[in-house]
Amino acid sequence: MRKYCCLFLLLSSLSCFFSTSAQIAVRPQHGGQDTFYLLRPDRVFDGQQMQEGWLVLVHNHLIEAVGAPGLVKAPPGAITIDLKGTTLLPGLIEGHSHLFLHPYNEDSWNDQVLKESRAERLARATVHARRTLLAGFTTVRDLGTEGAGYDDVGLKRAIEKGIIPGPHMIVATRAIVATGSYGPKALSYDLESPVKGAAEADGRDALIREIRTQIGKGADIIKIYADYRWGLNKKAAPTFTVEELKTAVEAAGSSGRPVVVHASTMEGMRRAIQAGVATIEHGDEGTAEIFAQMKEKGIALCPTLAAGDAIEQYDGWKKGTDPDPDDIKKKKASFTAALVSGVTICMGGDVGVYTHGDNAREMEAMVAYGMKPLDVLRSATSVNADVFRINGAVGRVKPGLLADLLVVEGDPVQDISRIRKVKWVMKEGIIYYPGLSTPGH
Repeated sequence: MRKYCCLFLLLSSLSCFFSTSAQIAVRPQHGGQDTFYLLRPDRVFDGQQMQEGWLVLVHNHLIEAVGAPGLVKAPPGAITIDLKGTTLLPGLIEGHSHLFLHPYNEDSWNDQVLKESRAERLARATVHARRTLLAGFTTVRDLGTEGAGYDDVGLKRAIEKGIIPGPHMIVATRAIVATGSYGPKALSYDLESPVKGAAEADGRDALIREIRTQIGKGADIIKIYADYRWGLNKKAAPTFTVEELKTAVEAAGSSGRPVVVHASTMEGMRRAIQAGVATIEHGDEGTAEIFAQMKEKGIALCPTLAAGDAIEQYDGWKKGTDPDPDDIKKKKASFTAALVSGVTICMGGDVGVYTHGDNAREMEAMVAYGMKPLDVLRSATSVNADVFRINGAVGRVKPGLLADLLVVEGDPVQDISRIRKVKWVMKEGIIYYPGLSTPGH
């Protein structure tokens, strides 16, 4: 059991960890004083629907009971917290994060990978993890350290041990690319870069070896770049063959791990679908036909709308004043096609391209591009939990799940930007206030 202390005597909690299949497992409690919180918000979003007048009872690190006042009985000594004017939700789940990156308008991706020390990058990631948690995101799927090796595994374990505050992490470690396709490429072509942004592997044997290495180092998931900007005139083009991608899915799947794929081109997406991956990230050139195939095979889309928006602004686009750039127009069209198709849509913004803690930017973009706010809330909670195979522990306000909860002012179904108005965040029964660097109650 880990104990947190600051100016207050704080509730004790056990850390939880992700098993090799990226499931969240809960360690049983042993000893210690029981603590109950009875939470009284105006409404509860349970991961599927908004429920007016519900109460939530938290017992140590788990949700004990939820429902109408007559159905939730708090024991003597329970701490009642009135939350008038608020909405209580499951802790949000960020589906596409890079905690070891920071916004590209601060330093370019090349400079971050080549010029920042591993110590600096880990220090930044520690700050990013805290900001993410305080923004209400109690779980992240971190899809590659981009040159920082397996440091995401160490960061995840430090959070689990209570050394630093941060979200639960599902980690991909180094990600995998085809030789010659990825960066950094800031040096002369006849000089080999001392640092690689991802692991290079080609063909069946090399892919199997790399995947097994990453699993041994602590990867919960395997990330593959099915295409990248290495085509003629730096256009995005496929990297791996269908057979190579199938090999990756088979090798990772034998240990219970899913494969997630970066794919922005239609052909990259088509190959990923044929291979049977779990999610496709970006999907910029997705069409009605492509999304229909994804839906048929149960492959989810993580559209990362906010990253494209941020990059266009870094390149000089004055949003709200200038006309939409072509890439934004195409992204809006592909996202509309995805909505119409009924393909499962995850919430994940590629945060790291923009500021950590500003994760809600993706949720706002999803609404701006045509998704209903209630569906966006589902994507950021129960949908992500189901797709990422962690619904046995998080993603819903439900008895037996971890007490990972978020309280915001107002109703985010009426105005999705209310998701930014964080009153407090609870992770495993511990309350964190945005204005404090340590938990309290």
